Formats: sequence, C-alpha cells, structure tokens
Amino acid sequence: MTSFANKYRIESVRLKGWDYSSNGAYYITICVKNRKCVFGKKTNGKMILSDLGKTAENCWREIPRHFPFVKLDEFVIMPNHIHGIIIIEKTSQQSHEPNTPHEPASNFGPQSKNIASIIRGFKIGVTKYAVNNNIPFKWQGRYYDHIIRDENELNRIRKYIIDNPSKWEMDEYTEV
Repeated sequence: MTSFANKYRIESVRLKGWDYSSNGAYYITICVKNRKCVFGKKTNGKMILSDLGKTAENCWREIPRHFPFVKLDEFVIMPNHIHGIIIIEKTSQQSHEPNTPHEPASNFGPQSKNIASIIRGFKIGVTKYAVNNNIPFKWQGRYYDHIIRDENELNRIRKYIIDNPSKWEMDEYTEV
C-alpha cells in the first residue's frame, strides 16, 4: 500500500498502460459485499435465481443495449458473485467519438466508454432494483478484471464460467 495525503490507499490492480476502452475480451468477476448470498441458490446442480438474481441477469443481458460496442460472451450469476466475459468491439468511428460533449479531459483516458463505466452501469441497475424493492443489498466496492489475450485463454475461461455452478459447494462463502 502507498499513502497519499498521509492516508493509505490501495494500489490499482489494473494493468498499467492498458486502455480499458480498447477492443478486446475482458473476464469480469463482481462480488456482493461480504459475499452475502442474495442472487439465489444452487439446487440439484442448477442455479435457482432469486428476484434480485433475475434482475442481475437481466441487467447483464441489457449491457449491449446501453453500450452498443459491447458483446456478451459466457456469464453466470452465482449466489454471491457474477462471472462474465465482455467483448469490446468498437468500430474505428466509435473509437474516435468524443465521450460526451461536456466530459472534461482526463489523464486516465475516456471515462464513459470503458470497462469501468460498463460495470458501474450494471451495478447501478441492480442496486436501483434492490433499493426500489427494499432488498438489503450492497456491492463489493471493487471488481476483478482480466484481459483475455488469446483464443486458448478465452476457451479456458469460458469453461471455468460454465463449470462454476458445479463447484459451488467448494466455495468458502456458500453458507454466508
């Protein structure tokens, strides 16, 4: 950990120098705060989603509607987390479009058409449903991402996502 203004701060886990708005495949894991099991439960080898879990699934499927340059690949909603592959495929025109007319310049690159903004929008959708339906729910503040570098890695991660429900009993948070 480093400090800034005499306070400790957590270092970024993002790959230095990588533009997270660039074309590519990204493996994402998003967890519920304290790994609370609110999205459903595994029964007879299948995930049975709660209403909040169904909302999370719907919000995930809606991502390309809000971000037309995104394609979704494999994903799974687990009781306390989500795994998914997001593929950014911007045309050359989309890559050069300004983010918003009023978005200030940033040393960190565009802030509205990248992985962080996609995840932020997804989390907001699920949280809004929880608030509107008086469901006690919070996301973990961060999320995990991994840049998928080749077809073999993509296939390995797809298999991991597909197999994840069958390994739920081995998860250390199954009883939370």
